[in-house]
Amino acid sequence: MISYNAYKVVHLLSIILTFSILGGLALHAANGGSRDTNRARKLTGILHGAGLLLILVSGFGVLARLALPGGFPGWVMAKLVLWLLVGASAVLFKRGPGVGKNLIWLLPLLGGVGAWLAVVKPF
Repeated sequence: MISYNAYKVVHLLSIILTFSILGGLALHAANGGSRDTNRARKLTGILHGAGLLLILVSGFGVLARLALPGGFPGWVMAKLVLWLLVGASAVLFKRGPGVGKNLIWLLPLLGGVGAWLAVVKPF
């Protein structure tokens, strides 16, 4: 059986991986790069997908170890929505440099909201 702390470490490492990849994609797009000029497109796609999968699996592992009664609380549902937004953001970088510049600011805010939800568990 995998411990709570092991799930939490995997969860945090996968979040770091995913946001590192998104930061690189945002910088590439902000500098005028396109899908065709991204030589590491396949690698970033694989790492982005692997990071998202690990976030999801380890997040549910942490949730299982918390043993919360009565299904999914609201903060878990909100974190799932954030996960979907972070996952979809990789596609938005193809829209041009303006989107990359905006996402450089938006993605850390999404990560901060996710961290706040995990720590405070407001609802």
